Amino acid sequence: MAAPEPDPDRAPGTGSIPRTTADTDSTPGSAPDPAPEPLTVPSMSAGPDFVLRPWEMSDLPLIREASLDPYIPLITTIPAPYSEAAAEAFVRGQWERAATGAGYPFAIVRSRDRRPVGAIGLWLRELPEGRASLGYWLTDLARGQGVARAALRTVTGWALRDLGVPRLQLYIEPWNTASARIAEDIGFRREGLLRGWQQVGDERRDMAVYALLNSDGPADGRAVTAH
Repeated sequence: MAAPEPDPDRAPGTGSIPRTTADTDSTPGSAPDPAPEPLTVPSMSAGPDFVLRPWEMSDLPLIREASLDPYIPLITTIPAPYSEAAAEAFVRGQWERAATGAGYPFAIVRSRDRRPVGAIGLWLRELPEGRASLGYWLTDLARGQGVARAALRTVTGWALRDLGVPRLQLYIEPWNTASARIAEDIGFRREGLLRGWQQVGDERRDMAVYALLNSDGPADGRAVTAH
């Protein structure tokens, strides 16, 4: 699993990169900055076996399963312990993130039985500076089946080619060699270690930062530069 950008669930696609309030400067006496435009989270195929779609209230069983994982609640706002009210609030929170322009939250769904197995998000808090972050998680039964690779490849290509994001970033704990390998296979490059970068549970943890630029050229055998 790749960690979200620092605290994305507590802070903070279908078209061109949306404007945010950080795109313009406010001065005394000037008109207020425009509110961020709401985002429409699309449904996309992630290869023959998985689909990415907006969150639904029918995804509560996925939230229950994720709440039992020892790691997922530490890096997200998945409620632990689980309650139906908290799970419904989590889903509404994902809708709110799209509505406020904070990013695109997707549920990852298995095609053959429509069962949700994880989540991936593209977060736009730093888009005015030309960069966006990705984060994802999977429940235990979905790991080791190529789900993360398919979802990350799909969102990465869409963000670079269709949205024209100049730079994508992933934050991965140094011990997580599986996620590091997936990122590198898709074309992300490790750029360094951020010491004490993120609060995970009750401690500050290091994060390795991986990045892929729109100008980097072919990734995963396909050109990523937007046209």
